[in-house]
Amino acid sequence: MADKKTIRVTIESMANGGSGIAKHNGQVIFIPYTIPGEVLDAQIIREKGRVAFGRGVTLQDASADRVYPKCAHFGAGKCGRCQWQHIDYQAQLLLKQDVLADQFERVGGFANADIQPVIQSPIEWGYLYQLAFEISPEGQIGLPSADDDTLTVITTCEILHPDLLELYESLEMDFVGMRRLKLRLGSDNTPMLILYVEDEADLPELAVDFPASVNAILPDGVPINLIGETHSRYTINGHEFRVTAGCDFRHNIAQIGELSALVTKILNITPDDVVGDFYGGCGFLSVGIAPHAKSVTLVESYPPAVHDARQNCKKFDNIQVIDGAVEDELYRLNDFDALILDPPSDGLSLAVVDALGESSVKRIAYISSDPATLARDCKRLVSKGYRLGKVYPIDMHPQTYYIDAVAVLERG
Repeated sequence: MADKKTIRVTIESMANGGSGIAKHNGQVIFIPYTIPGEVLDAQIIREKGRVAFGRGVTLQDASADRVYPKCAHFGAGKCGRCQWQHIDYQAQLLLKQDVLADQFERVGGFANADIQPVIQSPIEWGYLYQLAFEISPEGQIGLPSADDDTLTVITTCEILHPDLLELYESLEMDFVGMRRLKLRLGSDNTPMLILYVEDEADLPELAVDFPASVNAILPDGVPINLIGETHSRYTINGHEFRVTAGCDFRHNIAQIGELSALVTKILNITPDDVVGDFYGGCGFLSVGIAPHAKSVTLVESYPPAVHDARQNCKKFDNIQVIDGAVEDELYRLNDFDALILDPPSDGLSLAVVDALGESSVKRIAYISSDPATLARDCKRLVSKGYRLGKVYPIDMHPQTYYIDAVAVLERG
């Protein structure tokens, strides 16, 4: 049972997950809403094996990087979507770099990984062009609380694009029977609701003049158009993209262009290079690479994303879009001089790692939103003959602990 007495601790570092790490009597304690260097009185509220989870009671010595949170819903027992609003943004970037280096050392075994400075987001607030809300069995919309046990009903969200916040405030709909709701905005400021339902019978009745496009997603991932457009439109680095409801993409639109330019640069693409884009989604990266390469082959398994990619890439005659799972297309690896990997958060399957080890692919840009998974897979690829080069963090999620990064791997 946790000891509820108050203990004085010093926050030594930041954990992957956003909590500060302290030690007391040899026990590691994770305490949220803290900053390395701070001294505070805390209570242990839960223990799990050799680690404990605590809460701050009294801040005795605050960090110079501590700022006043902008959102009324931020903090212990409140909304859990943001974890770092109490930290100055420039300090957030340094902490993300430290956490990434720590994961590469702890998980990957890379004691001296070359972690580059974090590419900061040009927008710190109101940057999200899509946000997912959970729906209770009673039809209440909310965001997961900081303890993940309840939903927090919000009246504002400081990281959501203001136009989507306005749409959220105007929602008047019966959400009973739905599992989840996404609000999405295109670059043209056209809003969309995406409803996740268990059965078509749960679809709501909507007025013809509803102020947004509405699409529903069934459990098998099939999108159903209810009102308006089936897709949103985005302009990135001068290129137009469509993204159908149900397709995944990074929601900080301002940073997607930076990511595309970064991948092109660090892969040193030349006009003679044949490039693979695995887990290629709607084609954002292929379109960025195509003008610099001999050819690009995009592989994607989600049918609506494949359709979008074909539409988005059709003005480039050197892009081929393949509808299929990456594991089914591994025989193509020896065709490529360079390869982009952008897998789901659980990373690469062992089949993909093994195939890469036997391939002749010289250069890899591995993009990930999970530092631990990225470090693990880089370790596996190094064991297959690759050498880890520089790792480039890019901040897609200000005010949170989330960090995307691109790792460069080359044949040793």
